[in-house]
Amino acid sequence: MKSIHRRLHFLILCAALVATPSMAADDPVSAVTAGEPVDADHVHCESCDGWNQAQAPFNIFGNTWYVGTAGLSSILITSPGGHVLLDGALPQSAAQIQANIVALGFRIEDVKLILNSHEHWDHAGGIAALQRASGAEVAASPAAARVLIAGTVGSDDPQFDAASPVTIPKVPEVTEVADLGTVKVGDIVVKAYATPGHTPGSTTWSWTSCETDDCMQVVYADSLNPVSLGDFRFSGGNGHPDMSEQFAGSIARVAALPCDIVLSVHPGMTDTFKKLSARTEGKNTFVNPSACSAYASAAQVKLRARLEEEARPRTDE
Repeated sequence: MKSIHRRLHFLILCAALVATPSMAADDPVSAVTAGEPVDADHVHCESCDGWNQAQAPFNIFGNTWYVGTAGLSSILITSPGGHVLLDGALPQSAAQIQANIVALGFRIEDVKLILNSHEHWDHAGGIAALQRASGAEVAASPAAARVLIAGTVGSDDPQFDAASPVTIPKVPEVTEVADLGTVKVGDIVVKAYATPGHTPGSTTWSWTSCETDDCMQVVYADSLNPVSLGDFRFSGGNGHPDMSEQFAGSIARVAALPCDIVLSVHPGMTDTFKKLSARTEGKNTFVNPSACSAYASAAQVKLRARLEEEARPRTDE
């Protein structure tokens, strides 16, 4: 059985290396395409086709697997007592994520819990379809839960667009998970860390994955990118509170987490596919105890630049 499992890992790895396209390493705001029909089951945007390119699933470490698309992460944590899925990418990504789970030899019906990193349509859009396919419970932070139920973000979101709101399939029932709360499926225990900034409900999740007696702390770090639409200012104004200290606190929190492996909501943010390509039989390049702090340091630079930009006088004022 062990030799079969190792062979499965090898085949999945080979397929992933062939199928992996080059993706951008960030998550800029991707405007919804003007003039496209409103369709909650298919979001049209400048980056959507690239983000939704097929990606063969692969093992990261132990019971942690990548089952997302080429540009949008979805992570599966498995156990004999049921599985946990993190994020559903775009609405049109759901079928691909389900197919990737099946390709690994797992059943979608054994996914018992679906978690959300943050409530934007490129990470939460496929959750409703995956919930229907699996019958799983859906859980998120209180702020993200409200958006999943409503099907669109509110005016407190940096990427809220009143003129052209993006809707996604609604999730009828969502369990709220408080900061530092834990959720359990079988012997899987996942802990929530509130990291608001990119969205009000942004959450970083952490769990332990083991290979025999070798255990790693895995962190699924939410986006720490200070991007927005319209006249939103992270430093406050235009009807919005000053979020700068809260955002900086979220970045510091990710930097301080126990972290052997970091994964990100867009794989390019933490070089997921570069690490996959560099992995060898004797070296798992996903293991890097300084990866969370490096990810946070890069975010800190971006936030500082954004706040400096907001502090400069505007020429149109």
